[in-house]
Amino acid sequence: MNASPDSAVDIYCERTTSLFWAEPVNALSNLSFIVAALAIVWLMRREPGRAGAASVFLTINLFAIGIGSFLFHTFANRTMMAADLLPIFIYQLAFLLFYARFVAGQKAPTVAGLLALFLLVNLGFLQFPPEWLNGSLLYGGALLFILSIAAYHHATGKREPAIVYLAAGVFVVSLAFRSLDQWSCDWAPLGTHFIWHLLNGLVLYLTTRAYLLNQPSNA
Repeated sequence: MNASPDSAVDIYCERTTSLFWAEPVNALSNLSFIVAALAIVWLMRREPGRAGAASVFLTINLFAIGIGSFLFHTFANRTMMAADLLPIFIYQLAFLLFYARFVAGQKAPTVAGLLALFLLVNLGFLQFPPEWLNGSLLYGGALLFILSIAAYHHATGKREPAIVYLAAGVFVVSLAFRSLDQWSCDWAPLGTHFIWHLLNGLVLYLTTRAYLLNQPSNA
């Protein structure tokens, strides 16, 4: 029997009741994404020639990720889980598309092929049991592609050449904290999921910055 959209979701240490404010730390740590978005807005104001439509779209998406995750960690139902996951998925696709097209200068067929490969890799990771690493394998495809982009970014001497490697390193640490959340309940009642939020805000700031600083003007 399928669960209804308003079925409760209780998968984090911090949540011990079904109340709206049962995960205050997990909820408020989503400010990391809002801060990241505001930092990108400041960067676009500093370099207005690079504040193109793609950069604006990624920045709006950062706000959406923070809002969607806040809603999930307060209402904690399946509908809000979708509001949490969808902006993250959209950001991944958009960043790959924009970086490949405008920074790497790839033609449309190559970009389409990369997007298809990304979807297939993620589909492969979805075949693993969801309880493995507390569901963090969902982001295995994102990690592989960030590492690939980091290698290209560094090898081609882009502006701030190591920045995507830095993003990948922080992402590995954030995934570790996400994976440890359920295992840490006995000795850390708040869990470790909030650290995933804090570090992921930094990851998304770094990747968006890497795109913004290396795109053609007003792309």
